[in-house]
Amino acid sequence: MEWTGARYADTPTVEVRRVIAAPPERVWELVTDIGLMPRLSEELQAAEWAGETGGPETGARFVGRSRHPAFGEWETTSYVVECAPCRVFSWAVSDPELPSAVWRFTLDARDDGSTDLTEWVQLGPGRSGLSHAIDRMPEKEQKIVHVRLKEFERNMGATLDALKALAEGTGTL
Repeated sequence: MEWTGARYADTPTVEVRRVIAAPPERVWELVTDIGLMPRLSEELQAAEWAGETGGPETGARFVGRSRHPAFGEWETTSYVVECAPCRVFSWAVSDPELPSAVWRFTLDARDDGSTDLTEWVQLGPGRSGLSHAIDRMPEKEQKIVHVRLKEFERNMGATLDALKALAEGTGTL
């Protein structure tokens, strides 16, 4: 990821893509399995559906627990804001109207039966743990944002590589 000089208020984004030799239906099963995601992530420790819905659908909620060496441990509620089976699964963290982040998996079927899978994240516009670091060191805001986006890019790549291996039957947990 190249330096962009982005500030938090710019709602910066990062995305990572992989081609997966599996149909979108198989990839969809994996990306919407929120219980699987903590096993693929360094930061996300646990996730479970909340409320009456027990699966991916627009309006559903899930609780995630995360840990980071610089930020400690925290829990958030996320809200599914877009759910188009085998195409898009997206959620807003903390507040769907003013999220601390928005995450999205996009699946595109390829003519050869494989799937282009993209993971995308946007910081803000709502406050997050990163906002507290920026409050303490406002002169370092651009560096703080850049470092966090680079972490996301690295972790997203690892997640997509693990999803690829699982979908293609070459990996196990």
